[in-house]
Amino acid sequence: MATYKQLLAEKEKLETQLAEVRQSEVAGVIEKIQALMAEYELTVDDLVPKRRRGRPAASDKPKAAAKEKASLPPKYMDAKTGATWTGRGRAPAWLGKNRDKFLIAEA
Repeated sequence: MATYKQLLAEKEKLETQLAEVRQSEVAGVIEKIQALMAEYELTVDDLVPKRRRGRPAASDKPKAAAKEKASLPPKYMDAKTGATWTGRGRAPAWLGKNRDKFLIAEA
C-alpha cells in the first residue's frame, strides 16, 4: 500500500500533467476558433451579446402583477394617536397583547 507522501507526490505529478495537456488542448482550440472566425469574417463583437443598461422594455401584454392593489380598510385603531393597522404584516407596538380593545367596530 502506498504511503501518504507517495500519494501526494503522485498527485502533484498528475496535476502538472493535467496543466500541460490542458494548455496544449486550449492552444489547439484557440487556433480552430481563430480559423473559423477568419473563414466566416466574424469579430469578437459578433460573438459577445450586447449588454443593455437599465430595465427591459415593457411588453405589450398587461401583467396581472402590474395591477394596483386596493388598500385594505383598517381593522385596528389606537384611540390616543389615531394610528391604524389593517391586520396584515408586522403588528405595531401600540397594539400589545390584547387586540380586542383596539378593534374597530364594523358598520
